[in-house]
Amino acid sequence: MMDRESVIFFDGVCGLCNGFVDFVIQVDKNQVFKFSPLQSDFAKAHLPEHDISELKSVVLIKNGRTYRKSEAVFEVFKSLGGTWSALSWFKILPQPLRNQGYDLVAKYRYKIFGKKETCRLPTPEERQRFIL
Repeated sequence: MMDRESVIFFDGVCGLCNGFVDFVIQVDKNQVFKFSPLQSDFAKAHLPEHDISELKSVVLIKNGRTYRKSEAVFEVFKSLGGTWSALSWFKILPQPLRNQGYDLVAKYRYKIFGKKETCRLPTPEERQRFIL
């Protein structure tokens, strides 16, 4: 299953992460992406422990390849196509520099965007796109 699907793993209690998921759901008209909270049993079965315990990176598994941090975000934009794919051009910046910015946002995301008490629950319309 994971070798053909594109799954975005995200921190289910992070306001910024949930906003990103909402954005992708809205823009992804072809429903390319599925979503799974890093806190889910599915994530525990498919990701290394450090991805789950630290909750500091969005993780994308696409066509059997794993992307983390800025690589994951830019790969999502590229996959969305259209004008969104233009944002993937920022990949020309050195990865250490991109990930330094990513880590800075990740460090303060709860303070800036809030933290929920529980993981996001999909609406009935979204349920087929979430893997828990």
